[in-house]
Formats: sequence, C-alpha cells, structure tokens
Amino acid sequence: MAPKFREGDVVVAFSGTWVSWVHTVVAYSAFIGALVTGLSLHYKKIVQNEYYVGNRPLEWWPSMLTQEGLPPRMVSFSLRNHWGPLSRAICLSVLHCDDLRQVSSILDESRTDCSPGPRFLLVFLWYILTARSNSNLPKVVAGVGVFRTLSCGGWTYVTSTDDHGWHDIFMISYLVATLPWTLGCLALSPHNTKAVKYRKIMAGSFFGTLVPLIYFFIQHKIHKVPGAYTIYAFFEWALILFDVGFDAVTALDFEGFELVVRDLNGSSRGKMKQVADDVLEKGYVHIESVREIKISSACRKDKPIGNVFGSGLLWTEALDAAADVYNGYVFWSMLTSLGLTVWYFPLWHMGISGYEVIVMCTVSPFLLVNASMRSLIMRNIRLVHFISLSGLLAFLVTTPEIRLFAVGLGVSTSCLAWTATWYAEGSQVTRLESRVLAWSIGLIASATAKFACWTNNPIWPIMHAENGGWNKLGLVLAVLATLRSTKPLNLPRGGVDLADRPQTSSSLASLGLAGLLFGMHSLLSDSSTMILWVWEGFPVRGPIAANGVLTIAAMSGGVLLGVFYQELVTSWTSLLLVGVAAFILTNYHGWFGYMGALLLATYLMGIAKPLLSSAVLHGPMTFGIGFLVYNVMVLAHVWVVAYAFVPGGPLMREHTDWVMIATVLLLAAGVYALPKAAIGNKRRTSSLKNTFNRAASYYTYVLLLVQLTALAISYLRFPTNDYVPYHKDEKVITAGIWTIHFSLDNDMWSSERRVRDLIKEVEVDVIGLLESDLQRIIMGNRDTTQYLAEDLGMYVDYGPGPNKHTWGAALLSKFPIINSTHHLLPSPVGELAPAIHATLEAYGELVDVVVFHSGQDEDPEDRRLQSEYLARLMRESPRPLILLSYLVTKPGEGNYHTYVGEKSGMRDIDPSDWDRWCEYILYKGIRRSGYARVSRSTITDTELQVGKFVVGQAEGSNEQISEGQVPEGLRFPSMFRGEGVRDHRYHVFDEGPRYFV
Repeated sequence: MAPKFREGDVVVAFSGTWVSWVHTVVAYSAFIGALVTGLSLHYKKIVQNEYYVGNRPLEWWPSMLTQEGLPPRMVSFSLRNHWGPLSRAICLSVLHCDDLRQVSSILDESRTDCSPGPRFLLVFLWYILTARSNSNLPKVVAGVGVFRTLSCGGWTYVTSTDDHGWHDIFMISYLVATLPWTLGCLALSPHNTKAVKYRKIMAGSFFGTLVPLIYFFIQHKIHKVPGAYTIYAFFEWALILFDVGFDAVTALDFEGFELVVRDLNGSSRGKMKQVADDVLEKGYVHIESVREIKISSACRKDKPIGNVFGSGLLWTEALDAAADVYNGYVFWSMLTSLGLTVWYFPLWHMGISGYEVIVMCTVSPFLLVNASMRSLIMRNIRLVHFISLSGLLAFLVTTPEIRLFAVGLGVSTSCLAWTATWYAEGSQVTRLESRVLAWSIGLIASATAKFACWTNNPIWPIMHAENGGWNKLGLVLAVLATLRSTKPLNLPRGGVDLADRPQTSSSLASLGLAGLLFGMHSLLSDSSTMILWVWEGFPVRGPIAANGVLTIAAMSGGVLLGVFYQELVTSWTSLLLVGVAAFILTNYHGWFGYMGALLLATYLMGIAKPLLSSAVLHGPMTFGIGFLVYNVMVLAHVWVVAYAFVPGGPLMREHTDWVMIATVLLLAAGVYALPKAAIGNKRRTSSLKNTFNRAASYYTYVLLLVQLTALAISYLRFPTNDYVPYHKDEKVITAGIWTIHFSLDNDMWSSERRVRDLIKEVEVDVIGLLESDLQRIIMGNRDTTQYLAEDLGMYVDYGPGPNKHTWGAALLSKFPIINSTHHLLPSPVGELAPAIHATLEAYGELVDVVVFHSGQDEDPEDRRLQSEYLARLMRESPRPLILLSYLVTKPGEGNYHTYVGEKSGMRDIDPSDWDRWCEYILYKGIRRSGYARVSRSTITDTELQVGKFVVGQAEGSNEQISEGQVPEGLRFPSMFRGEGVRDHRYHVFDEGPRYFV
C-alpha cells in the first residue's frame, strides 16, 4: 500500500476557505449578473406576468423565473453574446418564458451549475470533515449534495421550453433534496459555535421565507391580486441569498483545511514530459487535504441531533422498518376500503341492504380474550397476516358480493393480527413503540398515496390496472413485507404477562382507542378531507387540494411530537386546545378553520402512541370494545347525512357537531386512563427523547421520505389556471349536467377515468356534477372532482363541504370562476338540497351558472319550497344564466312551472323533450344552439345531458334546424352517433342531437 503522505515539492497550497468563498462569489455573481442584464436589456418584459403588465406601482420587480418575457431562443442568443457559458443560467434566471407552473419558483435557489468545480469540491470537503467510521450519514449527505448539484444543473440547462417533462423531473429532484441536505448539514455540523449559529440563521431564514412567499404566490396565482407578484419576487430572491449563504458558512468550518498540490517527480521543473496521458497513467499529481492542521477534536463529538440521524446505517434494520411501515399502509388501505365496498349495496338498493353488517368485522380482537385462541393466533401470527391479504386479492373478484366478503375477511384478520402483535410485544417497550410508529406512519403513507392518486388508494379493491390501480405491485410488496416483518412468537399458553398492568379503567382506555381510530379514519385518511370542510367557494379564501401536503406535514409532526414530547400531548392543556381546534374546524372556514384542522391532525397522530400503549396494558378486551365503539361512531358519522334511510336517523340529522364533541370526549376518556398506565414509561420516554433508539430512527427516515414524496406531489398537483375552452373561436359554452353516483360504477369499480373520458370526448366546457361528496368513511374519503379538474384542465368548485350534510354538488369550468356562493335550500323534512351559484368569465363577459340537486320525490313540500327559493335566485340574477339541475318533476307539470316561466325568467333547453324526470338544463339571456343526451353505459344510473350556448347572442327561438345548417364549431362530436363508443351514444332522439335557430 502506498504511504499516506509522500514527499514532493509543493506546487500550490491554499486554505479550504477559498473553496467556500469562490463558490459563494460565483453563485451570487451568476444571479446578480442575470438580474442586472435583464433589468438593463428587457425591463418591461421581465416584470410583467400573465395577469398584470409591468407598471409601477402594480408590478415592478422581476421574479427569478419570470413567466412572461421574450422568446427564449432570442434571449438565449442575446445572453450568449454577453455571458458565454453562463448563458443558460442567466436565461433561466431572468427571462424564462415558458410556463413552469410557477410554484417551482418557491425553491428556485439554484446556483450550482454556474460553479460546478467549487460546488463539487465543497461537497467533497464537507464529507472529509464530517466522515465517521461508525456512521453512514456523512456518506448519505454527501450523496444528496452531489445529486442536488446534478439535478440543479439538469433543470437549469434543460428549460421547460426545451423539455417540460425533464425540466420538472430535475426541478422536483432538486427541491426534494434540499431538505435532507439542510438537515443533514445541521446534524453533522462540527462543534463550531459561530458556524452553527450562522447555519441555523440561514436555514431558519430560508424556511421561514417560504411562508410569506407561498402566501403572496397564492395571492397572485389564485386571487390575482395586483402587486402580489412583485412582493413574491422579493421573497424568491431572498431564498437565493439565504441558500447560498447557508453553504457559505462552510468557510468557518474549512479554516482547518489546506489543499495542497505536490509534484512527486519534478514535472513542474521540466524533468518530465508534460504529456497528459503519462500523468493520468502514472498518477504523478494528486490533491491532498491535510487534516493534521489542528482540526479540533471537538469537531468529532456527537451532538444530540446527531444521535437521531447519526447512528450507523444497517440495511437490514432499514428494511425491517420499511416492511413494518408498509404493513401499516396495508392495514389502513384495507380498513378505508371496507366502508367503500359496503356503501355500494345500500347505494344501489336505495336503502338498507343487509350487507351493512360486514362493518362489524373489525371487532375480531374479541377473539384474543380467550387464552387458547390468543396463544394459537400469536404462534401463527405470520399466517394470520397472510390471510389478511385477502383484502388486497379482492380486486381479482368481479362479483361485488364476493369481493365485499373478501374485503371483510381481510379487514377482520388484519385487525386481529395487529392487535395480537401489539399485545405480544407489550412487555418490550421499544418493540411496541416501533410497531405503533409503523402503524401511524402507515396511515401517513396511505394518505400520501391517495394524495398522489387524486384521493384513490391504488391498492383498493375498487381499483384495477384500467382505472389507475397498482394492485398487483401492492400485493407483491405486501407479501414481501409480511415475510420480512413477521415471525412466530414463542409464547406460553395464554399469551404474555404484562407487568405494570394499570389500575385505571379499561373501559375508558377502550373509549380513547375508539376516539383515536375514528378521528384518524374520518379526518386524516385523506389529506383533502378537512380542506373541503373549510372550503367556501370563489374567490379562494383558504387551502386547496394541492395544499394537502400541509395536512400530511402536520400528521408527520404529530408522530414526532408523540415520540419526543409524550408528556406534552398527554397533558390536559393539549386536550383543551384540541377541543378548541375541533370547534374551529366545525364552525369556521378558510385558513382560520384550517388552522384548527392542522392542530387536530397533529394531536391525533401524537396521542396515538400513548393511547395504544395504554390499551395494550389493559388487555385484548380493550381493543374489542374500542373497535365496537369505533363502529358506532362510523354509523353516527353516516346518519348525520343519511338520516332519511336509516332507523333513528332523524335524531342525528345534521349533527356533525355532536359527532365531533363525542370524538373529543372519547379522546378525553383515553387520556384520563393514561396517567397511572404511563407512569412506568415516563423514565423510558425521557430516555428515548434524549437518545432516540436505533430502531426508531429508521422509522423517522421513512417518515421523512414520505413527507418529501408528499412535497413533490404537491408541486406536481398545483393548478396551472391556464385552461382553454374547446371552441373558443366560436365563443361557445358547452354545458352539461351529470349525476355520477358517488363515482362507483354498476360493477363496484371506481369510475373517475370513465367519467373523464366521456366529458372530454363530448367536449364539455362547464359541467355540474351531482352526488359528488365522497368525503366520508363509507365513501372512502375521496373527491372525484380533483382528478377531473386536473386531468381535464378545469377550475373546480367542490360545493358545500362534508360538514354541510348533503350528497354533494360540484362545478367544473374551463372558464375562470369569478365568484361562487353555496346554498342549502329549504328542506324541513327530507335531505338538504345543495346548490352552487357561480359567475364565470367567458369570452370577456360574465355568465352565471347554477348547479342544483332538489329533494326526493317523497318530500313534495321540500321540493315546492326549493323551487320557489331557486326561482327567486335565478330571477334576481342580472346576467345570462344557465341552470344545470336535478329537479324531480315531469315537463309541464307541478314545480316545472316555477322553474320555467315568469317566476324565474328561465327557459327550458328543449320544451318538446317530454321524456325527462331528473336532469334539466334551463337558460336565460344567452343563445342556446344545441342539446344532446348521451347514454351512461355502466358508469352510473343517469345519462349525461349537454347543451351548447353562444355567448353574446340573444336567446333565439325553439325552431329546430338540421346539423348541416350548423357551423362545424357548434356541432356535437359525431363519434356518439349510431352505436357510439363504449356503449355511449346519443339516445332518446332518433335524429341524435338537436339544434336550434
């Protein structure tokens, strides 16, 4: 082996601090030079945006990624003449013209491609400084640093004009890598007080700047507030200063480094041929970092934060943690699918079907009360876990009834397996807490998977390959995870003896478990559930679906809070705050209401470990009772809206507030049972907070990975708001109404993609969707409108939220929604009737659209009152108006004359169409040019009705004309004539669509 140090003439020697300073100067110069160039050459172009032209005092300062500007090729050529190799960075930083979906600019602090040499050398020196023989974290951080540098070069060189897909991939990779790079550097910082201080300041300033930056970006992009983009741009540029400054702090750490170039054979004095090949072949010249220059031993000391992330990485333990979390994900995936598959049957029976009894399958932990049964299950725990995978295999079954039974078996055995596992490991605190962590993070993983798949879980039994399911992959991973994380438990007959069995009431512990399960399932199983609770229409005054990453972040924070500060989450003060948060969520809207939601999410995830640990100490009966009470809460959760179809339903009518109060009281009962049960664990909890055992650290890594995934998903899902109608040249609005039957088709498959396909092929610009509120346990906590809006490129008003006790009404539009108001029409007897009254900006004019679902045929007084309310609403509108509705009346009879005629000022789209009962399209103040009815296939139980309207023209007459007399842009697609496609065709009218003068 070659000696560590070899003699030779020193050709060059310089301090390691120069690496930091060169990197800092080059990075700042690149961006400042780009800014100065842009301001000097094309000021007006780079300060304007898609809403406001640059003009003080509205918009007068450019963003780092200016959306509007000069043609990128011309800019690139211009800047190449000025800046040569830096042209790409300057071009992107100042004059990037293509739509980068704007949200990417939140973290666009890249500078590394302008200084690849100093950047790579900086990462290398940081690794040399922090490397430890007993830790793999420095290698991980160094790898992240290299990856971050390469991905930065990728999105800088490949602009979105060149290749939008690859640009986004590089950008997302860079953003995802920023957080672990920052946290890793903080965790590995040597004991240099000054450097640590400045590093924390820069990191805190960077992440703190994100809050106002996101706020003003939303003000610009969603609310279109004049001047907001300029303020946003200042915060964006501040990110650059802080990010480069964070890496500049390494100058303080590299003072003990000297980089030396030695000439071992005298080549620099001319004794050797200066041939590059010889140098490379024989390795005559090398660069060496001199570590003996008094690097303080204090730099090598572990720090508390390093104890969390700095332990040696063992891949076997990492795989164990990943397998445990995936098993937790499978549990939550199956549990959340149970209500969804049960719901199919009362939905099609229009009442109780008998299959609802399957929901009681979760009480299987009662079997563990019997000592012999408990011993049998624990000794065969792997087999029980494998049996539970029947819930994942259910997608292979086409018969809905058998599929439901398979799901019920899977959920039942999964509840049994997890309870048995917790109970068996109750005497081993570390293992129990690891299992609880895996179960909790599994819920976050499930919510993240739904966030990625637009509220559908890709391994649900209502999914398959054709509608976006990943069932086969999910099943294979579940088998591998079960093999990895389960093993027979060698227990004496009857199970285990738990020391420190608490003296508090096991019944109270059961109630606490029930409150925890119900709260997590009803509010946290989907990241957008509570967002829709506080949604109130346009203009947007609160979070949108893409902000679900905040819900997931609050859940992740709650898990860590429960690990590090258990005494905080179990205090009565915290419980009181949660009661206040529940009240805020239930009664307020917008961002204020969402603050209550985030606090509630944090608490529920934080209290999981204490409540589950307490339940384990009280024994298996606690879990049986807990799941039973949880089922009662699920039923109450349904009764608040389905009161017309269930026994005793009117008692719970519209009382979500009662359900929320009951949830908080159940949690309070569980907390009351905690003090004595947790006394024995306080010492261990304090120790865990300070040292954080090796096993738990791996779960933290998994949690961080899930959170970074959610962040990337949020970036991809942020709306672009640049939507274009199908026939803009003809100034046509194609408007439709469709009852989508809660997005479950006739065969119990998720129907979003089939709904999407028909809406796209019929070329619908504005559509009202009814029976669209799926944000309840029995419907899987889903939201079809998210997928439709993002895939079709439409603005969306989700309608009255889940806490408004309706079956849902939603509006999707290619045209900007200027304002929308939600209405709950009079319903003294039957179900609440929802309506959306929206004003759209269509081709420079304001057009009103109303989406409405009336009461049922059994409640004539409700329908009469609703018709009068809606007639008054439509009559008072001074603008052209289109009604997309479900009226429950025959043409020319009863309430029809209230909706159509002088009372409302509305006209029927086709008075001669006598074969209608539910869906109607009415209009006023706008020309109706066409009307069509498209069959439903097996998607739902109602057809799609569509009308074409021409903006800026008078209403016209009811005289019909042939399609040949209609301009091409005003015609309906011909693909649905005759037999149509996929069993969708024009029906009812023999001639197909009808057209009018």
